[in-house]
Amino acid sequence: MSKGPSQQDHETMPVFEVFKRFKRLKLFEPSLGVLGFFFVAVCVICCFFYLDYRAVAKGYRVPSQSQRFMWLKLDGSSSSSSSSPSDIKRVDFLSQEGKGCDVFDGDWVWDETYPLYESKDCSFLDEGFRCTENGRPDLFYTKWRWQPKLCNLPRFDGKVMLEKLRDKRLVFVGDSIGRNQWESLLCMLASAVANKDSIYEVNGSPITKHKGFLVFKFKDYNCTLEYYRAPFLVLQSRPPVGSPQQIKTTLKLDKMDWNSVRWKDADLLIFNTGHWWNYEKTIRGGCYFQEGQKVKMEMTVEHAYQRSIETTMRWIHNEVNAGKTKVFFRTFAPVHFRGGDWKTGGSCHLETLPELGTSMVPSETWEQFKLVSDVLSAYSNSSEGTKFDILNVTRMTARRKDGHLSLYYLGPKESPAPIHRQDCSHWCLPGVPDAWNELLYAMVLKHYIHHTFNNSSTYEAQV
Repeated sequence: MSKGPSQQDHETMPVFEVFKRFKRLKLFEPSLGVLGFFFVAVCVICCFFYLDYRAVAKGYRVPSQSQRFMWLKLDGSSSSSSSSPSDIKRVDFLSQEGKGCDVFDGDWVWDETYPLYESKDCSFLDEGFRCTENGRPDLFYTKWRWQPKLCNLPRFDGKVMLEKLRDKRLVFVGDSIGRNQWESLLCMLASAVANKDSIYEVNGSPITKHKGFLVFKFKDYNCTLEYYRAPFLVLQSRPPVGSPQQIKTTLKLDKMDWNSVRWKDADLLIFNTGHWWNYEKTIRGGCYFQEGQKVKMEMTVEHAYQRSIETTMRWIHNEVNAGKTKVFFRTFAPVHFRGGDWKTGGSCHLETLPELGTSMVPSETWEQFKLVSDVLSAYSNSSEGTKFDILNVTRMTARRKDGHLSLYYLGPKESPAPIHRQDCSHWCLPGVPDAWNELLYAMVLKHYIHHTFNNSSTYEAQV
């Protein structure tokens, strides 16, 4: 006896009906085809963002050191140990056991307690560094903390740092990336002060991008946090009389910037340079190199850069009182342009996570890093014993392609910037420069524990 229609599988008929109707839709018509492609693309993008979020939420760790970075272990040590993070017993950096810890060898780790401050709460921050207020949609870049492999850094405490700075001057000297770090520390310290009116620029100058210098005083602690613009560190001025017409200015490689007389009596002095040492900022613009009264027309930018660092080291040795002034030299912070540079449409606005293995950092960065490191190592190991510490941030910062201003530097009304005019050199605040200042904080505390500013000996960080 045959089965009637009522005996048929209840799922069979609907499936065939759906299939027939699906065929009648003519998916290859342009409008439906475009809609279908758009829907699939949105789903794929959403999946990527979801997986990225799950990765960071579960405590994602950036690989400690890629193969590309291994040669940068300039002390001749081998690559990092393969031990898992849970197998490593870390000591307190400020303890006696932490004396030999290289705080610049580590990982970026996700930390929900970060950032240390909010840009909207810091009135001393340049408008161009306020990425969140300028429309940047993600906050991932604010949540990463630097974790050394073999020791733990002290948690930054603005009140403790201000007490260490009481009746003292902390001076930053360098380019606009140095200003980036200076403003970061200004906000980190200001967050510990209830009465913001007690913090002010001594000359009444506003926080704007301009040449010269800015001096902020923390009245309750009688200390100042100062920034001096000197992108080359050495003196840039007019060329000698009778120079060829293409020479507009010269960098006097054997003389420090005019403002150096203002720096040398600081209690803490932090140097940086590097971003202006390129063909575009020098020779292409008519800025050549001079030693004595002679302009070195054939000198390369790299050689001139090396000579400027040597001049800075000699100035520290001859002019700075090591018994009073603690000197730091911060190494170059890499740029992360993809597909060009700042003038040719380079970008970084799609970067939302730290380095995952491949590097966007150009090879010239590592060449520059090695050049500077060789000079610093030579002077720190010389018989004369020039006293300075090194904030060796190049390797750790190379991984932070996600932390730049990108499109969000024109202020809340004009941002985002045109897609072809991105800033992948400077850093959002709060952000990466905060980590540099946490390292500075740890090294200052270490110095106070084992030494005093009246002792010329110093804790030497590894290059």
